[in-house]
Amino acid sequence: MIMAPLADVTDSVFRRLIAEQARPDVMYTEFVSADGLCHPKGREKLLIDLKYTELERPIVAQLFTGKPEKIREAAQLCAELGFDGIDINMGCPDRKVEKQGAGAALIKDPTRAQAVIRAAQEGAGGLPVSVKTRLGYSSTDEFEKWISAVFETEPAVVILHMRTREEMSKVPAHWEFARKLVELRGDRKTLLAGNGDVVDLTDARIKAAESGLDGIMLGRAIFGNPWLFAGKHREDIPYPERMRVMLEHTKRFEDAYVRNKTSAGGGSSSGGKNFAIMRKFYGEYIAGHPHAKQFREDLIGCGGYEEVEEVVRKHS
Repeated sequence: MIMAPLADVTDSVFRRLIAEQARPDVMYTEFVSADGLCHPKGREKLLIDLKYTELERPIVAQLFTGKPEKIREAAQLCAELGFDGIDINMGCPDRKVEKQGAGAALIKDPTRAQAVIRAAQEGAGGLPVSVKTRLGYSSTDEFEKWISAVFETEPAVVILHMRTREEMSKVPAHWEFARKLVELRGDRKTLLAGNGDVVDLTDARIKAAESGLDGIMLGRAIFGNPWLFAGKHREDIPYPERMRVMLEHTKRFEDAYVRNKTSAGGGSSSGGKNFAIMRKFYGEYIAGHPHAKQFREDLIGCGGYEEVEEVVRKHS
């Protein structure tokens, strides 16, 4: 059971919080630009996204780029930083990422994708290299050709999001392709995991059993539920405990990342993060509260931990 990498969500603070409630089998960092890591100023800014603690192991660094030479260097850096594995994002649909020839854009260029994977393997110094990707770019008809090209590089793991790039998350995940993925693997040693619309651990176990996959990656189900990998739902957790964890999450985020705090927006300087990132969590933590709408509006207006604490007292 794998914790998915989610941009501006699965930072080290949140990963530690999850691990304290119930540790998944593997955790991934937020995705990080290999190109940026290869530039002195970029590296200084991005290393914050590669922070981790021993509690988070095994921890995999997820990178993106369309340039083999950049991922070779970045993979070597991640190996030196002590990561347990390297993952290459070949599924991100963000236009800015695709313009760099990275993310989902690599699905349209299997030859370059193979070069990127092999370069990462060279730079990783023996660490396992995985690939997280999608069924295809514009059509599921691309699936077999694309995945076969990935398999040729013998990655340690392939994690397949069961949608195409153009489908984004607008349609139900095509889990019928999981069995096809297993069939295409044949006798290769590559491990396989699936991702997309997995609601909880029970659902994950069912999907794994039905498909023959080696693992399942859970992503959006973690919002408001750091207890996910204990097999619990947010509604199973007493409200006071939810608030305790939400406040702990907020305090740790502020202490670890926020610089030059302001009451209006929680600004940040270079090497930090904006406090506004925390706002995306609050609605999920407080779901089910009798005055959830007003509670959420009050929380969104907060610029730091002390203000959040005051709002929680007000609505308790």
